[in-house]
Amino acid sequence: PSPLTGSPPQALVDDTEDVSLDFGSEEELALRKAKIRHPLATFFHLFFRVSAIITYLFCDWFSNSFVACFVTILLLLSFDFWSVKNVTGRLLVGLRWWNQIDEDGKSHWVFEAKRVPTIAASTEAEARIFWLGLIICPVIWTVFFFSTLFSLKLKWLALVIAGISLQTANLYGYIHCKLGGQKSLSRLTSKLFVTADVPKRQTRRISEDPIEEHGKTGTR
Repeated sequence: PSPLTGSPPQALVDDTEDVSLDFGSEEELALRKAKIRHPLATFFHLFFRVSAIITYLFCDWFSNSFVACFVTILLLLSFDFWSVKNVTGRLLVGLRWWNQIDEDGKSHWVFEAKRVPTIAASTEAEARIFWLGLIICPVIWTVFFFSTLFSLKLKWLALVIAGISLQTANLYGYIHCKLGGQKSLSRLTSKLFVTADVPKRQTRRISEDPIEEHGKTGTR
């Protein structure tokens, strides 16, 4: 309309509709599939254990001293055990295990699986690297055990047994963390069903008691 007529302007009709687009799930899925969110932890998860294996295979090329090779490999295995148990397992897959002693002096093993939001969860690449490194390296040390035993290189046997023990301990602990979280969840669910069923039983008993008392007084 012309501004000279003084008529109020007509409202424009917008036929478009507001459509909410959910990009959050796609972004989280892309992060979980492709991106490594903890590169330093992922690196050290493999560095110490792979370095111990490489040093064991090629230590004769670097030094002729058995004691130096033994101590170096044992230190790498110890660093690997500590870092995997206390750092990389918590960051990469949200699992942790430890041992604690109560007031009575009894030792208890604790296996924890954290419930974290999806945006803070580990990526699939990190979880795959964590579990592959955790499983393959103890298998390699087991192969070293049989090769050392059959080739009669008994001076390396104690070191190979130490490698198997330290890395199998981490594997055993994290498998318990993974399975323990599912068991605790099912145990919690069954406990909730039991507690939900208790009030029903109590109300049923209360409703039945006055009927029995009324029957007794009626016979008197």
